[in-house]
Amino acid sequence: MHGEEHLYDSPWVSLRLADVELPDGRRFGHHLIRVPAPAAGVVVHQPGRGVLLLWRHRFITDTWGWEIPAGRVEPGETVEAGAAREALEETGWQPGPLRHLTSYRPSNGLSDQTFHLFAARGATHQGAPVDWFEAERVEWVPLADVRTAVAGGQVGDGLTLTALCWCLAFGELTGD
Repeated sequence: MHGEEHLYDSPWVSLRLADVELPDGRRFGHHLIRVPAPAAGVVVHQPGRGVLLLWRHRFITDTWGWEIPAGRVEPGETVEAGAAREALEETGWQPGPLRHLTSYRPSNGLSDQTFHLFAARGATHQGAPVDWFEAERVEWVPLADVRTAVAGGQVGDGLTLTALCWCLAFGELTGD
């Protein structure tokens, strides 16, 4: 890579045009998206209750679906603290101790965005969500219904789909 040209910048995203050279010497411009802060999410599971999920509408894709609590990590905040804060703000539930599951880049051919996923066993209700406007409803969804939602296309958010499938594949969701 020989450099980047800034096309657009905001606190949330930066669109750039990179000057890229392939090993055979060919050069071309490649658009890329830089995201200045990582995102973190948490799968909160309480045996006998299920998984704490938000039913949300996303205007960009005009779709409804189940999502785990997640969001942008604030400057100076650890990714673990960001995941816990987002869970509390979006649901009103303080998750139990977090365990790091994985970190990944959802679209590394286009963006440098990074997602960090955590799991928590249980949560303590603290009151109404601070960010009440982010979801139509917050529910403890039984594990069997989570599997049905994943299989039925009601989990279209990549961060949530990855987190739930990771938890299901590696036995993080048991006891329901």
